[in-house]
Amino acid sequence: MKDGKNRLLKILIPIIIVCVIGGVWLLKNTQGSETEQGTRMSSNNPDFALQVTDELDLDQLKSYGLPIVIDFGADSCVPCKQMAPVLEAMNEEYQGKVIIKFVDIRKYQELAQGFPISLIPTQIFIGADGKPFNPENLTAFSLNQYVTKDTNELVFTTHEGGLNKEDFLKIFKAMGVQ
Repeated sequence: MKDGKNRLLKILIPIIIVCVIGGVWLLKNTQGSETEQGTRMSSNNPDFALQVTDELDLDQLKSYGLPIVIDFGADSCVPCKQMAPVLEAMNEEYQGKVIIKFVDIRKYQELAQGFPISLIPTQIFIGADGKPFNPENLTAFSLNQYVTKDTNELVFTTHEGGLNKEDFLKIFKAMGVQ
């Protein structure tokens, strides 16, 4: 009987040790990737900060696979000032669902280069696929589209003027944001 218990213990103890080590490893690695993903898409990540002051790396922003809204305006522009609280609230509410950026083009003119900005505020809309947002009904959202002359390829989808929360919500819904 004693030999049977010893043999059973010799088998069970290594199995228990392997299970404990495997469980600890699994727990540690699962928590690490969740934390990494959370940090990657958190408000602590400068890519998710509302204000753009340094550079606007569209390729980096597109790598998150989220819709992007870039608002070009100025702190001294009256419609931009009226829209500022809406942008701040939407950025906070939609963290991790939509990347919302604000560029003050009076302070950082170079950041507007390459974008079709003729008045402020102007918003640029990019879909989660990294391509310009292409809604079925442009006029429902008062959006403009810019295409290349030679290939007629869509380059930008914009809105000129201020937007309120309801406008943003309609556009977000059309962009597939829940």
